[in-house]
Amino acid sequence: MTQPANSELHVPAARSPHRQVLDNGIVLLVTPNFTADIIAARLFMRSGSAWEQEHNAGLLNLLASLLTKGTEKYSSLEIAEQVESVGAGLGTDAATDYLLLSLKTVSSDFEPLLQLASDILRSPTFPESEIELERQLTLQSIRSQKEQPLSLAFDALRRSLYGDHPYALSALGTETSVASLTRDDLLACHQQHFRPDNLVVSISGRIEPGEAKARVEAILGDWQAPPTPLSALELPEVTSSPSTVQLAQQTHQAIIMLGHLAPAVHDVHYAPMKLINTYLGNGMSSRLFVELREKQGLAYEISTFFPTRLHAAPFGAYMGTAPENAVKARDGLCQEVKRLSDVRLSDEELEATRNKLLGQYVLGKQTNSQIAQIYGWYETLNLGIDFDERFQAQVQAVTSEAIQATAQAYFAEPYLSFVGPEETLEQLIA
Repeated sequence: MTQPANSELHVPAARSPHRQVLDNGIVLLVTPNFTADIIAARLFMRSGSAWEQEHNAGLLNLLASLLTKGTEKYSSLEIAEQVESVGAGLGTDAATDYLLLSLKTVSSDFEPLLQLASDILRSPTFPESEIELERQLTLQSIRSQKEQPLSLAFDALRRSLYGDHPYALSALGTETSVASLTRDDLLACHQQHFRPDNLVVSISGRIEPGEAKARVEAILGDWQAPPTPLSALELPEVTSSPSTVQLAQQTHQAIIMLGHLAPAVHDVHYAPMKLINTYLGNGMSSRLFVELREKQGLAYEISTFFPTRLHAAPFGAYMGTAPENAVKARDGLCQEVKRLSDVRLSDEELEATRNKLLGQYVLGKQTNSQIAQIYGWYETLNLGIDFDERFQAQVQAVTSEAIQATAQAYFAEPYLSFVGPEETLEQLIA
């Protein structure tokens, strides 16, 4: 069946990205792709929750949610109508290391949508009524997470891992910090971070680099950076020590979670740790799923996580288990993670893991939106657009000896986080 002209289901013919720095400091990345009549753009600000502290946690998340709620030219309703009238997509997000504005549209509507995005970035008004509405929605999300055992376990683990480091904080913030945020806080944050020399614009789709540059310069070229230099992010060292946290909650299952501080994206151990994460907890063929769920029947759910971070990232493994199996499940989880320090992967295990990781990586670059995202993300993390090829080459070069060395370097005594019935926690800490 023929796909409609605006389909993004399969976009195999993207060319290499072009990078240039505009006169006002904007980094522009353009990946031409004429397979579909779609243009996707990702506008990254090099700021995120890593810039926050306990007292203002959630500031960037609240700011991101308010960007589309009114500008000097348009009301929230007018912004929504402009986007919906042409069937386009526009949204915002705040992450640990960046803040993002995303848009996607057919090529004929790209210029007016980019103009709208410029207005949203440059002149948001943060109406008091919208601030209060978004604040209440954020507080509801925070309270909802407190009722979810997995979220509770992760929040406790993150705080144990990072201590006073901003990575300890949830991007949503806390009830106390979000309640205290003001419009002045939002305006000051916007003034500090939103400037052209802090912006990465990544575009993928039916557009040539020259045309993209001309449009971006016409719309954003008059945005001048202030005379003050960009603020430098100064983060404290992570000085925490392994610990165990227990949170009592009357649930039908216990959550067992372990964690380790793991390499940042620039670290030589990054690629081996990505393979470790894939081997241990990615999918139904992963080591933890097969050994602890299928063979021993200890887990309702089981997985691992290792997000890409500009600074030391968290590695975690978790499982939901029946309370009566909690001690056995904890011991099994700890043993399986620690095992990689003592036992090297076989050639067959390594090759299967490598193929899975690289296959999923390729699948994550199929649409214009994904392509714009990944190249813009690499640029924002100071990796360069060639990291796409370097990362795949690094994964190909990883040996079983390198995986064992990475496990030995990072998987010492684990940080542990337990959530479950009180009597189960007493057994876990006995």
